[in-house]
Amino acid sequence: MARVPAAVLSALNPIRKLPQALARRYRSRQAPTTIELVTQPHPWTRAVGLVAVVLCGAWLGLLIVGNVRVPVGPMDTTMTLRPSLTGGTKINISPLGALQLDSHTAPVRLDVNVDQLDPDRSQALVDHPERLSGLQDEVTADVGRGTLDLALRSGVAVVTGATALGLAVYRRPRRALAAGGLALTLLAASGGTAYATWRPDSVLEPKFSGLLTSAPSLVGNARSIVTEFDVYQQELARLVTNVTKLYDATSTLPAYAPDPSTIRVLHVSDIHLNPASWKIIASLVKQYKIDVIVDSGDTMDHGTAAENGFLDPIEDLGAPYVWVRGNHDSMITQRYMRDLKNVHVLDDGKAQTIKGLRFAGIGDPQFTPDRSQQTGARQSQELAGARLATALRDQSAAGTPVDIAIAHEPAAAREADGEVPLALAGHLHHDEMEMLPYGTRLRIEGSTGGSGLRAIEGKHPDPIEASILYFDRDTRHLQAWDEIELGGLGLTTAEVSRHLPEDNQPGATPSPGTPSQTAPSASP
Repeated sequence: MARVPAAVLSALNPIRKLPQALARRYRSRQAPTTIELVTQPHPWTRAVGLVAVVLCGAWLGLLIVGNVRVPVGPMDTTMTLRPSLTGGTKINISPLGALQLDSHTAPVRLDVNVDQLDPDRSQALVDHPERLSGLQDEVTADVGRGTLDLALRSGVAVVTGATALGLAVYRRPRRALAAGGLALTLLAASGGTAYATWRPDSVLEPKFSGLLTSAPSLVGNARSIVTEFDVYQQELARLVTNVTKLYDATSTLPAYAPDPSTIRVLHVSDIHLNPASWKIIASLVKQYKIDVIVDSGDTMDHGTAAENGFLDPIEDLGAPYVWVRGNHDSMITQRYMRDLKNVHVLDDGKAQTIKGLRFAGIGDPQFTPDRSQQTGARQSQELAGARLATALRDQSAAGTPVDIAIAHEPAAAREADGEVPLALAGHLHHDEMEMLPYGTRLRIEGSTGGSGLRAIEGKHPDPIEASILYFDRDTRHLQAWDEIELGGLGLTTAEVSRHLPEDNQPGATPSPGTPSQTAPSASP
């Protein structure tokens, strides 16, 4: 093979490299065309996307850490900021519902949840009653500190949430920091708007939801309440004071000392959805060593399924709970009560023996949660009472006489006269003891819920009332009873008085059916 001279090869090299050079030149010329095919986002689109990221991140931050637990006087509350189109303030009062105040116009709403009473702070108020005079200032200071804490925590939550989401979406620290800064700016602007539009007089026109929707008709015009706010501003702390004073009063009761074997019955009635009643009842059960609790009805206010959760604490009161339906309790309420453990629902005169006493009762024939008066109401009560009396006679004929008959309205309970030693009722919201013509003693209990939302309807709030009935375990006769009365909302009174039937007075000859006399009362 002939060899090609080196000079010729060197001359051919540029020719061999020509295709490569042309290819490089072609690619370099095509590069600008490729870049032009990628569409750049519009500035407004980028801005809208950034705002969306900021709002979502801020909302998530508020949901996760944007709330504070704030002690306000003797109460524990939770304050939260929430995004809102209308602003305002929402106060949640479980289980009754909520109040909404048109307090400000801003894209944030203040939610306040009233959680519970703190027993230690409540006890401190009782031990040092001089603190009650400064309670309003204390509450104001607590709310101020809570609001400041909430503002700082919400700022951190908003910035952290927006920055974290911005970093996750854009994966660029600069854009993430921009999202956090914008979130802080929006929160500050919202706070400034809320401050500028703050309307303290919004409390005069609250909007009610849940079970509180009936509150305007029950408590009257809001303006009239505000004008007497000095009476009601300390109602919660004073109610706690009353409950604690009860402990001191009951330790100094007069002479009659029940035998250890005595059957103790706590009679309550007309709780009307007052959650404070359960703590009072639990305290009485523990202190008096109660064997049986009797509730003569109107435990609810409207008898709706939404109220049923209010009844759950009954299972933990520490004693069997005997219940009859009132005119504010529906059949929905009755079915729910039947499913609760330790609850004995009485109706249609059917008897049950509980802790050595035989009870029989009948539910109220009416359901009038709106407090309306139905035609023939009196006749329907008397007819229900007649059915109860017939059932009592049947029990006696069978050799198993009933010890205590229960109905909600006194008109029905009076029909049991002569068929049973003792009849219990409620409905009137004040207590009475009456000897009926044929020897039956009728005990009418006041409202253990202080009439519920009706507590401030009249000129003076209704007291909270209950009674302890003492029965001889062998004869099952009533030996004595204690009347317990706590001052209603805004009042600081507590009274416990012991009463003895005349046949149980010292030196008396037993004569069932005689009227009672009152022993000296003990009041703090």
